[in-house]
Amino acid sequence: MMDPQTRGLLRECSLGCKMAINSFDQMRDYVKNEELKELIDTCDKKHKSYEEEASKMLLEEGLQEKEPGMMASAFSKLTTEMKLMMRDDSSQVAKLLMDGCNMGIQTLSGYINEYQGASSQSIALAKKIVHTEEDLMKDVQKFL
Repeated sequence: MMDPQTRGLLRECSLGCKMAINSFDQMRDYVKNEELKELIDTCDKKHKSYEEEASKMLLEEGLQEKEPGMMASAFSKLTTEMKLMMRDDSSQVAKLLMDGCNMGIQTLSGYINEYQGASSQSIALAKKIVHTEEDLMKDVQKFL
């Protein structure tokens, strides 16, 4: 039986990845720069693989993953589209990506601290996601 700390951390990893994947999907149509598009696609693949890893660990225990709330998803989509409709250049996309990464890093780092008793495997996954977000933040700075 999976302990509540591990279950909580894995659900947050899964949720964070789903939100990132949704954001990448929303931005993709607005990205004109090929290098930025490739960066988003690469990060999207990593987040999908992390999400699958978290889901697999939860499903092995017969547990459900956490889904993004409908209101949060709708608000995120509306905000992204409004900002990109007003200015759909690479700089605006980079700013949105950095905001998303920053939010993901803060949220997941908080959960790593909150769920210190979680399994080493789930903590390692959470840290991998945080590092990926940090790398993406560095990589998009040149598009600002």
